[in-house]
Amino acid sequence: MDKKEDQDTFNITPDILDNDQATRRAEDQDDLEDEQDPSRAKKVAPGVPSKVIVHPLVLLSVVDHYNRVAGDVDARLRKRVCGILLGKTHGSVVDVSSSYAVPFEEDPKNPQTWFFDHNYHEFMFSLCKKVNASEKVVGWYSTGPEIRSTDLAIHEVVRRYCAQPVFCIIDVKPNETREIPVKAYFSIPAVPVAGSVARREFVHLPSEIGAEEAEEIGVEHLLRTIKDVRYSTITDVVGNKLLSLKALHKRMDDIYKYLDNVCAGRLPPNPKILISLQEIFNYCPDLKRPELAEALTVKTNDSLITMYAAALMRSVTALHDLINNKLMNRAAEQSDAVRKAFAAAAKQVADEDDLSEDEGGAEALPDLGDDYDM
Repeated sequence: MDKKEDQDTFNITPDILDNDQATRRAEDQDDLEDEQDPSRAKKVAPGVPSKVIVHPLVLLSVVDHYNRVAGDVDARLRKRVCGILLGKTHGSVVDVSSSYAVPFEEDPKNPQTWFFDHNYHEFMFSLCKKVNASEKVVGWYSTGPEIRSTDLAIHEVVRRYCAQPVFCIIDVKPNETREIPVKAYFSIPAVPVAGSVARREFVHLPSEIGAEEAEEIGVEHLLRTIKDVRYSTITDVVGNKLLSLKALHKRMDDIYKYLDNVCAGRLPPNPKILISLQEIFNYCPDLKRPELAEALTVKTNDSLITMYAAALMRSVTALHDLINNKLMNRAAEQSDAVRKAFAAAAKQVADEDDLSEDEGGAEALPDLGDDYDM
């Protein structure tokens, strides 16, 4: 089947998908209420996974795929990439442990024209089965960064190889809010509307990052090799504090928007979310008390002076090692020079001895003259 035939086969038709409605419904599922109430996914329909666990190897593979395909392209012209997710299903939990890229193209001017190379997927999956036969197709991924109108049609293609695939949007751009760069979705039959054909829609699933012990060791080693060691520990701590404050600000803004929508009647109140918020407020310290404020200040100062002393000691130790290294190099250079001088002197003495032996041998030869008779 050539490219044109694939496009004709997998193009979206208006009877299959209402673009605006499907996108709006999927985005509505990805709000704060779904994140705070993971059990809601179980109430949508039977057979819906409770959560999706993505391994770090998958994230690294997706980032590498994106950089190879669209890394050198202008930011305005960058396209998303797609691929297949491999893993296992344990009950209602989908464990995504591996992935591979699949050639994908779409027309930015006409979103209904796209190409997903399912022949390449079949070839790659046959190779992966030879390496690890226990891994099955559990879904597909896209770099999004949001749901598009063609995603349901691509999802239908993946359903040919997996009865209940999951769809993961993986954000490959740096995220300063410390949020998980993965959003998982699952397709269910949409509520039937009079006079329309059967459709499907995406619902949001809780997702998390999980790894085995071997993967954790590998990721830690990788982060240790790419980490810039020129910066001090204090710089790292301050940077981490800044990122944490940004993440806290983002979550407080989400809480504010949710409570504002509840008070305005745009969202129904959820008792579980309200109880969780009340527990958060109860855990907040009362900074108006002078004793608590003084204790926090003293503890912070003690921590900072300890970090400062450790950084200063580290600098002194590094300078001491540098001086020792220079002294050792100088001694090595001097020993090499002395060794070369001794070698040159020994060679000169040996040459003089050889020359004297040659001259003495020439003087010891007898002068036969005319007495020698042939």
